[in-house]
Amino acid sequence: MKIVVLGGGISTERHVSLVTATSVCKALRSLGHKAIFVDIFLGLEKYTGELENAFDAPDGFCGNVAIEHTAPNLDAVIASRELKSASRLGKNVLEICQLADCVFLGLHGADGEDGKIQAALDLLGVPYTGSGPLGSAMAMDKSAAKKIMTAAGIPTPAYKEFDLSSVDNRKLSEMEETIELPCVVKVVNGGSSIGVYICDESSQVHEALKECAERHARIIVEQKITGREFTVPVLDGKAISPIEIIPPEGGSFDYVAKYQSGSEGAREICPADITPDEEVLLKTLALRFHEALGLAVYSRTDFILDKNGEAWCLEVNTLPGMTPNSLIPRAARLEGLDYARLCERIVELSMKEKRG
Repeated sequence: MKIVVLGGGISTERHVSLVTATSVCKALRSLGHKAIFVDIFLGLEKYTGELENAFDAPDGFCGNVAIEHTAPNLDAVIASRELKSASRLGKNVLEICQLADCVFLGLHGADGEDGKIQAALDLLGVPYTGSGPLGSAMAMDKSAAKKIMTAAGIPTPAYKEFDLSSVDNRKLSEMEETIELPCVVKVVNGGSSIGVYICDESSQVHEALKECAERHARIIVEQKITGREFTVPVLDGKAISPIEIIPPEGGSFDYVAKYQSGSEGAREICPADITPDEEVLLKTLALRFHEALGLAVYSRTDFILDKNGEAWCLEVNTLPGMTPNSLIPRAARLEGLDYARLCERIVELSMKEKRG
């Protein structure tokens, strides 16, 4: 098949997306597919041949990329683009997608998980991997996702939503007085733990609100639940092996812990060391949330399991990381699916979903 793997973009998760997309592209090419990597923001600026011949590129436009310790410098990415336009789609992105049999969405964060590119591809009649526009948008918005959890009877930490679009220091101080500690401050549309602040003291709340007010309009402030951290993948209508995530000593599961190895990185235990009842509970809630949002093909839901054995749902990822060492590929190996076959299976399931 001719497959465009979209990645990159100008979300704070750009680096993660680049690694996901190029890894997927190489895996699909190893199975004989004519897969090419296309940066959704930069497009095919460096390609000068006929567009229909792009699928014959010997390397599939895959470069060598890595996830850095810090979030990307998006201003530098924007400045590097030859196309000086307000469009968030690069040169010939939609045109090359229309020539493909399927588009694999290796995107994370804004313009990828929020339903925008899904809506554009739907209008063009182009099949793509994963969930549709509505489910993607609701899952990306943490406040909307919380409302769906509550309606579906899925336990989630208590929260308040705040609009910081036009607040001054006095209003910020008033907000602080209404917030109970300990808490977690989250940007409503953040990802990869960027824009997440764990606050045990009032001074930390003050700094979190101040930082968010400079860059983000909407936040939620969530009750902090203490316990073990888990994530549960859903694939083809079935919840598969829960994975326990153990943050580095004295740290939290932040951007560095997610993507760096060694002492800086988190430990990921797959399969998780939990009781059969706990496994059933986590799987049941993950699948229920997946279905309540109307998601398709695959997703990954994060939980805290407290000391009383109660599972608290935090959020769902509709386009979770898909590098060879990411969480869903690790769980899929327990189901007998190696990395390349998993990537191909996601394409097959997605095309079946779109035809249906």
